[in-house]
Parts: sequence; C-alpha cells; structure tokens
Amino acid sequence: LLVGIPGLEKFHLWISLPFFSMYIFALLGNLVLLFTIVREQSLHKPMYLFLSALTVADLLLSTTTVPRMLAIFWFRVGDISFGACIAQAFLIHFIFVAESAILVAMAFDRYVAICNPLRYVTLLTHSVIWRIELAAVVRSFCIVLPGIHLVLRLSYCRNRIIPHSYCEHVGIARLACTSIKVNAVYGLTVVLLSAGIDVVFIAVSYGLILRAVFQLPSAGARRKAMSTCTSHLCIIFLFYTPAFSSFFMHRFGGHSIPRHVHILLACLYVVVPPMLNPVIYGVNNKQIRETVMSMLSWMGSRRN
Repeated sequence: LLVGIPGLEKFHLWISLPFFSMYIFALLGNLVLLFTIVREQSLHKPMYLFLSALTVADLLLSTTTVPRMLAIFWFRVGDISFGACIAQAFLIHFIFVAESAILVAMAFDRYVAICNPLRYVTLLTHSVIWRIELAAVVRSFCIVLPGIHLVLRLSYCRNRIIPHSYCEHVGIARLACTSIKVNAVYGLTVVLLSAGIDVVFIAVSYGLILRAVFQLPSAGARRKAMSTCTSHLCIIFLFYTPAFSSFFMHRFGGHSIPRHVHILLACLYVVVPPMLNPVIYGVNNKQIRETVMSMLSWMGSRRN
C-alpha cells in the first residue's frame, strides 16, 4: 500500500496539480524532441542520437511513476501487487543507471568533437553508437537485477504499508522481518560504483575538454567550443544533484529532515528533469530550435 507523501495527505489534491502539469509538459516536450530528431535527417548525428536515447529514458521514467502517483493523490488508490511493486522498483533503478551511462556517452561525444574533431565522424559511427547504447542497457540490467534478487529473498511480515509515492528498493526491503543490512550496503555500493564512477568519467572528460578549449587561439573559438557543451552540463547538474541529494538524505539524514521532505524530493526527481531536459536543449541548441520552428510553420501552412 503506497500512501503518497506521508504527513501531507490533506494536501494531496493541491500537490497533484503541479505534478500533473509537469508530467504533461514532460510528455509533450520529450515526444516533440524525439519526433524532431527521428524526422530530421540533419539531426542524425552522434550528439542527437544520444539525446534521443536520453529522451526515451525520460519518457519511461516519468510514465513509470507519475500516473500511479496521481492515482494516489486524486483517488487514494494506493494498492499495488507485490509483483507490480517489484517491477516498478526495477524499472526506476534500471532507468536511472541507464541515464547515467548515457550522460557519460554524451560527455565522451563532446570530448571527441572538441579534442579530436578530425576523427569524430570515423570514431562515432552509427554502429558504435548503437553498441554504446546497448552496453548501457546491459550494464543497467546487470547492476539492478541483483538488487531485485536481494529483495525477493527476504521474509515479509504483515506490514504492507510503504510511506512513499512509488516503489523503490529500500522502501520494499523495509517491509521485511529479517535484516536488510545486505540490501542497504548493496544500494549504497551501486550508487557509489555506478553513478559515482560515471561522474568521475564525466569530470575527466570535461577536464580534458577545458584543457583543449584554453589552448584555442581566439576567445571566439573558445566560446563557440564551450557553447556546444552548455546543454549537456545543465542536464548533468539537473540529473545528479537531486539524485544524490535525495539518496544521501534518505540514508544519512536520519530524523533531522522530515520524511515528507525526503518523499517530495524523490517525487520531484522523477518529473522535473524529464520536463526540463527538452527545454534546455530546445533553448540552447540552435539546430533543434530552428527545426522545431520550421516543423511548426509547415504544420500551420498545411492547416491553412
């Protein structure tokens, strides 16, 4: 039984309004961005192909969580089968690890484009990109599946209430009668060794990028090179900051931070980045912006 945001039950209807609006914006923004990349041949480049994978992940993440969240807020329908709860937890953690890997791939794309531009086309071919994306999926599966196995091996008692708006690994494990120390250690290890290592790789990539940029002869060239990284840097900040904040507050915040703050932050995490990512790329990327505007003007002329 998912209870929504504990302590704020009487405000669920009001809380649902911004979540519903953000979810609709996330759906529309990501679908438009994905359609634009698929339809426009000039966007079939490595950076945009990685962006399309990120867009699919954002659509899956928000759709896996927000509709059930709204059902709790609007109709108080918190009942969920154990199997469905396990499936939702698997998908949430799977998508998180996959998105993190995609952000690493996007950082590598920027590194090759700026530090080794002459080999950009030959290094990042379509077949290489598909292999990288497949590797991200396989890696996510291998990392998350053992955690689900650890949850399934636990013995459960009569307690069936999860004080959350969606199912996640530790929330399910806390329903068990037996010790969940292994689950807690595994969850911490996964975050530090998957997302943590990904952040290190991204930091190294941008360290090399900055070194190459500062060696460029003119300020205009340096500005142009860094402008191609702005959107990616914004998305990195938007992805990792709330994720790590929510994770470490949940595990080490203890009773100093109210539970409803933990849950509210976790709920915002699954809808705010998917909503803002297409906006960030649409505003900062001239090619995407012009393509979307030309598509809209073409649709308007067809209607007239």
